[in-house]
Formats: sequence, C-alpha cells, structure tokens
Amino acid sequence: MKRFIEGECREQSTLLPERLDDWIAEDNPVRAVDAFVDELDLAKLGFEGAEPAATGRPAYHPATLLKIYVYGYLNRLPSSRRLERETQRNLELIWLTGRLTPDFKTIADFRRDNGPAIRLACRQFVLLCRELGLFEQALVAIDGSKFKAVNNRDKNFTPHKLKARHQQLDQSIARYLSELDRADRDPSLVPEARVEHLKQKIATVREQMKKLEAIGRQLAVAPDQQVSLTDPDARSMATSGRGTGMVGYNVQAAVDTEHHLIVAHEVVNEGHDRTQLTAMAQQTKETLQTEDLKVLADRGYFSGEEILKCEEAGVTPLVPKPLTNNSATSGRFDKRDFHYDAKRDRYRCPAGEYAIWRFTTVENGMAINKYWSSACPTCAIRSACTTSKYRRLMRWEHEAVIERMQQRLDRLPQAGRLRRQTVEHTFGTLKSWMGATHFLTKRLPSVRTEMSLQVLAYNLKRVIQIMGVQPLIAAMRA
Repeated sequence: MKRFIEGECREQSTLLPERLDDWIAEDNPVRAVDAFVDELDLAKLGFEGAEPAATGRPAYHPATLLKIYVYGYLNRLPSSRRLERETQRNLELIWLTGRLTPDFKTIADFRRDNGPAIRLACRQFVLLCRELGLFEQALVAIDGSKFKAVNNRDKNFTPHKLKARHQQLDQSIARYLSELDRADRDPSLVPEARVEHLKQKIATVREQMKKLEAIGRQLAVAPDQQVSLTDPDARSMATSGRGTGMVGYNVQAAVDTEHHLIVAHEVVNEGHDRTQLTAMAQQTKETLQTEDLKVLADRGYFSGEEILKCEEAGVTPLVPKPLTNNSATSGRFDKRDFHYDAKRDRYRCPAGEYAIWRFTTVENGMAINKYWSSACPTCAIRSACTTSKYRRLMRWEHEAVIERMQQRLDRLPQAGRLRRQTVEHTFGTLKSWMGATHFLTKRLPSVRTEMSLQVLAYNLKRVIQIMGVQPLIAAMRA
C-alpha cells in the first residue's frame, strides 16, 4: 500500500530489537518504579520470602511482585488477573519483571500476606519526599471520604433496615395469600400455573424471613448494630447527598498544601470524622518530623477534646466550629455577642450586665461551667436575647483553646478554600482512578493494604510530574 505508513512484517525473523531495554525510554515512569523497589530493604520492611528458603521450589522474589503491583496501581490495573495477562503482553511489565509471568494467585497472595510491609513501603516513599524537601511548609489539609466496599447495600443490615425488610415481606405474603384466597373462591379467575407460582413465592418469602431472624440475632450482639454479609468489616455510611449513603470505608488523608502529596493516610470503618483529628495529626507530625505543624480540617472534625489533644501534642489545628446555635438562626443574640472576662470569670452581655459563674457540671466527660445574670428578668432587651426567664451560658473548662483557634481562623480567611482545593481534589483523583467499584478486597486489613498501594502510586505520579523521572531516580540512588 503506497503513500501509507507501513508496519513490520509479522513473518520476519527479528521483530523486536536485540535488547529489551531499547523499548523503554529513559523518561518512562516504569524506570522510577524499578529504581524505587530496588532501593528498598525488603527484609527490614518485613516482606515474606525476602530471604530464600534452603529447600523446596524456588519462589518469586518479593521485589518482582511489588514492582508488578506498583506498576499496576500506577496504571489503573489493580486486578491480579489483569496483571497476570499484562505480564505476558505488556512490554513495560516484561521489562520490569525480566520476562517473569507469575500467575494471578501468586500475585493476589502477595498482596494479602504482605499488608504491613506494603504500608511501610508506602511510608518509605513519603520519607523520600521529605528528604527531597517537598514538605517545607508544614501545612497539611486533613479530610475523610467514603469509599465503596465489596458489599452491596442490600447485603448490609441495621435494625431500621431489618424492620423495613420484615414489613416488606409481610406485605408480600399478605398479597400472595389474598390471590390464593381468590383462586379458592373461583378457580377460573386465577390460572393453575399462577397458583403454583404463588405457592413457590410464599415458600421463598418464608425462607427469607428465617434468614432475617438469624441476621436479627447477629444484630443483637453486634457492637455497632450493623451486619454486612459480604465484607463483615464494611459499614453503612451517610454521604453529603440525600439518599446517597453507601456501604464502605472512611478513608482519612493528610495532604500537603504545596505539592498535594499525601503525607499520611488511614482507613477506618467509622462513618464520622470527629475522633480522627488527633490520630491523623500525630501521624503527620511524626512523618514530617516538624515542631510547627498546622492542620486544616472541616467542621466534621470539630471536637473540643480532639482540638485540646492536638495542642498538647504540639499541633496547631484550624477547624471551624459548626453553626448549630438556635439563637443566631432566630435573630437573637449569639454567644459571640457576649464578652468573656477571664480574670473575673464572667460574661458581659449586650445590655452591659454581667453573667457570673453559678455552678459546674460534667457532660459527656467534659466539665462545663454555667453562667447567667440576675438582671435577666427585668432586662429591656431580653426578647432579643432569650425566650426563657434567664439567658444561660455554658463554657467548657478548656474553652480558651477553642477561642485561640477561632482567632487563628479569623486571621486566615482563605483556610476553607485552601483545604477544599487541596485534599478534596486528591480524593477526586483517587476515586477517578479506582473507578465505580473502589475497593476490590474484603476486610479492613486488606482494604488498608490496597489503599496504601493507591497512595503510593498517587504520590509517585505526583513527584514524577514535579521533578521528572531521571532526577527522581538519581535522588533514590543517592
């Protein structure tokens, strides 16, 4: 065919060059994967098989299998079966493994059996980024996002779902029995085949009710009143959209605001973020080895006890307080309109009167001081302050920690936007890579391993974009 670009003849004696290395460009990211894994001390990290056994059939070196997985997650190929096929036809993987083609079971078992070591390998790359000076600002954004588990919503039960399912089955049986009664009264109205079908349906529904009774017994002893049949560790979690809850895991991430690298991550099966701030902040501080760490988080992380723990650990939190005060929404004076006098332990109200300390109570393990003024019943502007006889104010014994944090937020009005464009963009990228079904593995330890591989691939791609392949390889081997 003239005037077209022609390919090579399939029957010629040499199709590929004499060296496989000639097919891999010097700036190909697969070379960075190869260099990173080669520089790891796999035995120290805890990989099984790093030291060969004296007897038995020779095994694949864990470096080979780790390279396959890092390459797979870097190129959106998390499935062990797909990776097996790629090792047989993908020139990059053929180069990376030295023409080795482990079967999918070997690949899958490696990920299952080396979870803690894989997580440490992910952390090693973060430490490399620190040595390269990519975390100079010591400012991170922390957030959590819900990721789908291998568990359908119909396979997850709570007391409310169980009750609704029982009602649905009761209605179905009542409808079927009504049709059978009609067939008994006048057999000509309902065909015989329909009658047999209805009897089968009733038997099926009764079997389902027996299964629901067994699930009810499991719910009675479950600590959090949830049972997931496919992945026992997955939990039903609410999301921001109405009616868009999912069964999955809550992935926590601390992302550097300068280069959008994931500094620390964790996977939990709690549907809220209120108790995660301190753990993520301490993990981030330990990784960065800094004494001046600032963390940005949204209102879902607001907890007085967590914020106090952060300050005690040397972390500066920036978490906005939830706006849940009914007075402000009703147009009355908010607590922010009352000035606190720390020396005399009292509040000055908008009318110029003083609400003094009355007593201290303990609520949810927190010491709460109560204040009000004796002038409230005769105050001229009481209707703009409260609907009760007295305006009572509450103050946590460590409220000064919250007030200092609010002052920092007032001096940084762009904190919310900075947090959103940092960590939410990262979560969007990860979910785009993972596709409609986020996790492929079951149980919390395996899911944590899978998330570590996703984070390692994300960070590797980010650093390649920042530095380039060759400078990164040089830094790894330095």
